[in-house]
Amino acid sequence: MSKQRLEGKVAIVTGAASGIGAKTVKTFVENGAFVVIADVNDELGHQVANSIGLEKVSYHHCDVSDEKQVEELVAFTLKKYGTLDIVFSNVGIAGPLSSILEFDLNKFDKTMAVNVRGSAAVIKHAARVMVERKIRGSIICTASVAGSVAGVGGHDYTASKHGLIGLVRATCSELGAYGIRVNSISPYAIATPLACTSMGMEPSEVEAIGIDSANLKGVTLNTTHIAETALFLASDESAYISGHNLVVDGGFSVISSFGK
Repeated sequence: MSKQRLEGKVAIVTGAASGIGAKTVKTFVENGAFVVIADVNDELGHQVANSIGLEKVSYHHCDVSDEKQVEELVAFTLKKYGTLDIVFSNVGIAGPLSSILEFDLNKFDKTMAVNVRGSAAVIKHAARVMVERKIRGSIICTASVAGSVAGVGGHDYTASKHGLIGLVRATCSELGAYGIRVNSISPYAIATPLACTSMGMEPSEVEAIGIDSANLKGVTLNTTHIAETALFLASDESAYISGHNLVVDGGFSVISSFGK
């Protein structure tokens, strides 16, 4: 049997109780990693952990908008597994789909607190450990196609994902000196629980919208595609990739919709 791509590595995945996060946890474990599942949905988080096996995963409650909880998450991981090699800052919220004329700045603040500030806290506390222990780690953030183009999400979500990509690039520029890589993944439309809830639709309806507006036909984007992308960025196969926003959208963001 060939060596597993993350053999013996320790990872944290936030927003891991469902959707992309849950699939990534399973993929990381299948490739030899020990993983801490972080989320605010304790019931689902424990279900994911139990379904995979507690000898390889642990669940820890964490609201990333609270920096103290992020610090405690990292401390828990170190106590449990002794190190930290990979962090996948995947948690995010969709925010409202409202006109800028009726924009709710309190809801905007909440979206930014989770999507940008939360990732900043995760990067900060993970990087502190990696720098102190001289770990050549990999930090990955879930951005969105909305971080590259406008009109595919709400104003606050779009702004937050543009900001997150900027954060990834900025922290890459500092952490490269320590051998730490920082990258982001920008998925196109996926029928995750987050997307379905925010759009008030069933998974099949969200999937149909994605298929209809997709550039690349014949493939339906799902959580496995993103989990495998995260696996690539977490592994030594991407050893010289940093500061990169890996867009997984079948070309959607680079083509014009004119005439379609």
